Amino acid sequence: MDFNSTFKFLVESFNKENINFAIIGGFAMQAYGIARATSDIDLLVIVDDKDKVKQILLENGYELKHESDDVMNFFGKNVSRGRLDFLIAHRKYTREMLKRAEIKKVLGGRYQIKTLTIEDQIGLKVQSSTNDKTRYNLDLADIEILIRGNKDNLNLDLIRDYFKIFKREEELDKILENAK
Repeated sequence: MDFNSTFKFLVESFNKENINFAIIGGFAMQAYGIARATSDIDLLVIVDDKDKVKQILLENGYELKHESDDVMNFFGKNVSRGRLDFLIAHRKYTREMLKRAEIKKVLGGRYQIKTLTIEDQIGLKVQSSTNDKTRYNLDLADIEILIRGNKDNLNLDLIRDYFKIFKREEELDKILENAK
């Protein structure tokens, strides 16, 4: 996947159409100084812009592989366009995440783009690792790195809320203990 050209296409297209989005997932980790290999770009997009996103991608060489109320997954017909995964912000938590997103530098500072806060990145990783056990170890490692590197500046109440939703508060306690 050509991250530079794909990301440039997304940013230019979405800004032109005033689409409300933020980067999430492995690609967004770099905004917080954490290098992690990833093979796709994950974005959070407001539900009101879902149809515009779909139209832009379908008109520009992407195939829709899966769509639900919560997600859309696209693959570029050309391998260099890669995979794009969208989480649709239509529930209270994801809408609030999008509102809290902060402008951060990515791709070596070439772009300043809305990125979910560390707390909200952690929240999505708690959800992901709960819903897909094959992601558990990777997501937990990401959570630990994010907490360890930022422990003095985090809203731990919000992070605890995310762990509580999935009945995983004891895991958070262990992570926090190890981060001391």
